[in-house]
Amino acid sequence: MTIAPPSAVEATPFDICGPLPTGTTVLEASAGTGKTYAIAALAARYIAAGEPLSELMMITFGRMATNELRLRIRERLAAVESALSHALDRDHEDDQGTAPADEVLALLCTGDQDELRVRHQRIRAALADFDSVMIATTHEYCQRMLDELGVLGDHEPDAVFTESLTDLVHEVAADVYLRRYAAAPFEPPFPFSSDKFGEVTAVSIATEVIGSEHVPLVPVPTDDTTLSEPAERYRFATDVREQFTIRKRRRRLYSYEDMLLRLRATLKDPVTGPAAVQRLRDRYRIVLIDEFQDTDPVQWDIIRTAFVGHSTVILIGDPKQAIYAFRGADVYSYLDAVGEAGSVGTLATNWRSDGGLVDALGTLMSGVTLGDPRIAVRPVAASHTERRLIAGDALAPPGMLEPVRIRYQPYDPAAESAESVDVLRPRITDDLVADISNLLAAGPQLRVNGDGRVRPGDIAVLVRRNKRAEEIAGALIRSGIPAVVLGAGSVFASESADHWLTLLTALEQPRQQQIRAVSLTPFVGWTMPRLATADEAALTGLSATIRRWSRVLAHRGVAALVETITSDEDLSRRILSDLGGERRLTDLRHIGQSLHATATAGQLGVGALIAWLRQRIDEARTQSTEERSRRLETDDQAVQILTVHGSKGLEFPIVYLPEIWDRWCPDDDGQLLRIHQSRTDGITRTPSADDLVLDVGGLTGAGRKDRAAQDRLESGGDDLRLAYVALTRAQVQVVAWWMDSRNTPGSALQRLLFRSRDGAGELADRYPVNTDPGSLALGPGFSIEPIGDRPVTSWRAPSRAEGALRLRTFDRELDLAWRRTSYTSLTAAAHGTEVSAAGVTSEPEPAKEDDETPAAETLADATARPPVDGPVSPMDGLPMGAAFGTVVHAIFERVDPQSGDLAATLRQIAADELAHLPAQEMTPQALADGVLPAWLTPLGPLADDLRLADIPVADRLSELTFELPLAGGSTPRDRDVRLGDVGDLLARTLPGGDPLSRYPELLAQPLLADQPLRGYLNGSIDAVLRIHGVSGPRYVVVDYKTNWLGDLDQRPLRVTAYSPDRLGEAMMHAHYPLQALLYSVALHRYLRWRQPGYSPDDHLGGMLYLFVRGMAGPDTPRIDGIPCGVFSWRPPSELIIELSQLLDGAAPR
Repeated sequence: MTIAPPSAVEATPFDICGPLPTGTTVLEASAGTGKTYAIAALAARYIAAGEPLSELMMITFGRMATNELRLRIRERLAAVESALSHALDRDHEDDQGTAPADEVLALLCTGDQDELRVRHQRIRAALADFDSVMIATTHEYCQRMLDELGVLGDHEPDAVFTESLTDLVHEVAADVYLRRYAAAPFEPPFPFSSDKFGEVTAVSIATEVIGSEHVPLVPVPTDDTTLSEPAERYRFATDVREQFTIRKRRRRLYSYEDMLLRLRATLKDPVTGPAAVQRLRDRYRIVLIDEFQDTDPVQWDIIRTAFVGHSTVILIGDPKQAIYAFRGADVYSYLDAVGEAGSVGTLATNWRSDGGLVDALGTLMSGVTLGDPRIAVRPVAASHTERRLIAGDALAPPGMLEPVRIRYQPYDPAAESAESVDVLRPRITDDLVADISNLLAAGPQLRVNGDGRVRPGDIAVLVRRNKRAEEIAGALIRSGIPAVVLGAGSVFASESADHWLTLLTALEQPRQQQIRAVSLTPFVGWTMPRLATADEAALTGLSATIRRWSRVLAHRGVAALVETITSDEDLSRRILSDLGGERRLTDLRHIGQSLHATATAGQLGVGALIAWLRQRIDEARTQSTEERSRRLETDDQAVQILTVHGSKGLEFPIVYLPEIWDRWCPDDDGQLLRIHQSRTDGITRTPSADDLVLDVGGLTGAGRKDRAAQDRLESGGDDLRLAYVALTRAQVQVVAWWMDSRNTPGSALQRLLFRSRDGAGELADRYPVNTDPGSLALGPGFSIEPIGDRPVTSWRAPSRAEGALRLRTFDRELDLAWRRTSYTSLTAAAHGTEVSAAGVTSEPEPAKEDDETPAAETLADATARPPVDGPVSPMDGLPMGAAFGTVVHAIFERVDPQSGDLAATLRQIAADELAHLPAQEMTPQALADGVLPAWLTPLGPLADDLRLADIPVADRLSELTFELPLAGGSTPRDRDVRLGDVGDLLARTLPGGDPLSRYPELLAQPLLADQPLRGYLNGSIDAVLRIHGVSGPRYVVVDYKTNWLGDLDQRPLRVTAYSPDRLGEAMMHAHYPLQALLYSVALHRYLRWRQPGYSPDDHLGGMLYLFVRGMAGPDTPRIDGIPCGVFSWRPPSELIIELSQLLDGAAPR
């Protein structure tokens, strides 16, 4: 019995200029149909229609894709702004002109002048506030959501994110394996064959089950006493998962998978879930998800729970390009979403390929289902109807310019067996090199991005694995055709990384063994025979050279080392003279640059550099991190060779496919199977994402036969989709190979070529080889060619005219005022020149960002000596100094005042922090007792007399780090803004009677007034408090100060030394008002794109500078209603707005 899925909404062609989608919409793309264009166009239309940019969210899968999407959306908004501007100008001049050729631009430029003006204002506002838009990878989105949800989320702020948990996986696997089986009284590991479940298999199981933590394991043992290999493998797998989770939590580690699972758990929590979900729905009203076919069940569950049915959700993807199952992507999540969507549209025009190529590929694939009946190749129209690959001056051989060429080795029915792939693959390599050489020599014209002859850079070769790519690249280079392997992994996975590791090891310990090893690297260039015959003098000379290099590295750094070696060993000339030398030299320099940057940033010595490089190599070779791409300036001039997976999303004029005939389909060997279990109790269902399971039971597990059959079906679908991606990368031509081998029957090309043409879309698993493609009549657009059918014509790259070299003149002006600065840097000169009155000392209190006053500074007191009466400060007996300030800041950042016993919490955190400072002369109890009163002191009218203890973590944003552009930032404006302009603004806008009304005079001092405000200003606000008032929330900047404001010779320290008038003087002396204003501007800009309906008058709540030594709890003395120790200031919101504009380079009003 078979159960079919619920009928989905019928797909219809999507009109990008039609009504804007609402509800949940799936847009099914095909290769080359413009997914990114559609997303950017929809985003622009939503914004023009009045949707705030900050309420749009766009998600894609990968950092490079995210960067491209961000660029394309910004370009689209800029194009719309320009088109609307021109349209308004035409209307103003009563000249209708011509409508834009782009249909979306034409649509948005249609309407009366008032309507166009409103759209223009919205688009301009979106461009000005573009940083507020959420364009992120799935994992970045999850991290941000967990951060924003705060206490509503299952999130540990001090947990450490790591991309790779490989070491922990191996540790857990080994420990669980030994614990379970080391003491067993029978042969290890237990009475089952060790080759089936030995240590290697155990690590394999552990890696897979941990990498798929959300996937159920099968087959489940019938009872806990079952003694069988499948049952024991299941128990081992569940034990590994449990231990792995425990150790991650204990070590405060989390991974990408944890982010997803924690966010889903947060949204589904019966207590906090509804509030968390509502917060996300309020935040984002339009959600667009690109590459949705690459999602997984957890990601889809998050989107469905948070947004479906409430926000507009547009899911854009192409299930035919779902090729990342090995990374956890699950195309069945996409198919489930199609079944739940309110509407399904298709993008039905191919903007990439020539019409002839589109038609030929349609002949090959149209109507075919790729692993599931719901994933069908739909017909598409071609935008490029003309041929863009045409004959040049020389006559091209027959068939060479056809859109699809299939080169084959004729089938021999008399052969006893098919040839080995080990013989056939080199034969294809030779034919591929010969064919590319013939094509280049024939000189056909390519009309893609301009006219010109076909060049090596117009050709791509797509393979399955990088090893095969290196083989083909070597063959092409040996024949004189430039070739490069793209995306071959991280540069740290290259041989050059090993050479660097060998060199650094020798520089750290220049012993004979290490020196001999370096001699065989490109840095020295000896051969093995030369090393074997080297005499004592040669080895002594090399040893002296290595020791000299070691001194260069120690005293001058990695960059100087590279230049020294290049000069000493004629490195560039020697390496470039070898085959593939350009790539090798580029890799060596690339790694050298990374080492230099790392050493400089972290002040690392050679030992630390060795550890850093070894870790990068390990990560690269386990493919656990996003790749550090290998670069070469001449890559675009060479034949580009890359994997099919790496080619997704790219396009090339001409594509060669030497491997889509080659697929090995092994028998079931007991490996783990990650499949969708669609058959249960004799009933077969159409699979869904909820059916995903991981079979850990091996060959003898219950239900293994059905799951192995499903695995063959899904694997075959993956291979067909991989072939679809490969075939559709081309703009003008595809060249593929077919060979008769034991790997051919189950290959994608064999299944596509020899399928039944009666209209049935589902393909058989295998098509036996009974003939070759030469017997097929595929119609126009195809050329079926036996290999070796024409002589090889050598191709030589055209010589480039060498012009006379001349020195380049540096004629740019250096902007010496541009810098990255901070509050501390801006005020350093003034602090260093002031002569302070005795009696008031300011501690440095270094924060994460350099925004505190310098060490050992004194604060002048212009009023009187400190009072001798009043309550004693709770911190009177506590030390002074930078270390103490750091500890206090850390405590205030970490405390959750509503977590239970506040005193106990403070004591525990104090103990944690003091553990890093064993020399401190205080106990955790003394420190907690000194800090506790500050949490219980009313904060005064500015905070509705709330205490810090009354404000939950959800309403306290700690350590808000910012970086503000000054006078345009990276694109400096012409206006010269200086700190004196800030003083002028204060003098003009501060009302009379303001406690800081004298501060503009201090900013007028030349050492301060002349400070340029050009570049970037960075800092970190200790905390922002959200105070809930009758008219809504307001936000208050808070800074914690541990300054000693008493007389050092007069003890004890009194709370009344921190009276409001004394605090005002202390604030001005230390230039804290400048810090407070800069922080307020940062908060103003932050709230502009984070607070719905932001109004500075309502939402900017002022500043609280908490001098914690003067805060004594509920009984803290008040003067004019203000508690001692609390400095409150709420300048006019107009001041903050004008200051923000001034810092951005705007002219003063």
